[in-house]
Amino acid sequence: MSRIGRLPITIPEGVSIRVNGREVKVLKGNYELNHLLPQGINIEYDDEKILIKRLSDTREHRSLHGLTRSLIYNMVKGVSDGFEKELEINGVGYRADLKGKDLELNLGYSHPVIVTAPEGIEFIVDKQRSIKIKGIDKQLVGKISD
Repeated sequence: MSRIGRLPITIPEGVSIRVNGREVKVLKGNYELNHLLPQGINIEYDDEKILIKRLSDTREHRSLHGLTRSLIYNMVKGVSDGFEKELEINGVGYRADLKGKDLELNLGYSHPVIVTAPEGIEFIVDKQRSIKIKGIDKQLVGKISD
């Protein structure tokens, strides 16, 4: 059995879980994240914890077991605490500025590079050298920082 997959996920106060068929929704206040469970993976939950179960011991179900548990854990952590990634810009003349909600980067090109903030993501620029990316979706925060 997967070591990660069998770990229970503790539900913090104020976070609610809704399961409708294969769709899992994690909610807290105005924040909501969704995930579609793969075939062969089930979820059991109460007010305090979530358990991820697999239907069989096939290779595919074993690999999806731990992955699904990690994704749902990140959803719960995201709506309760959020995720933050800090980036530092190094280079002569390199700098970052905020233009509304979007991020404008001057990185030595003949033109500035504009990064549009997706819904649920916030950019914070400190001293034109340090950028913080905040959001509730860990995958989206990581994708932008790459």
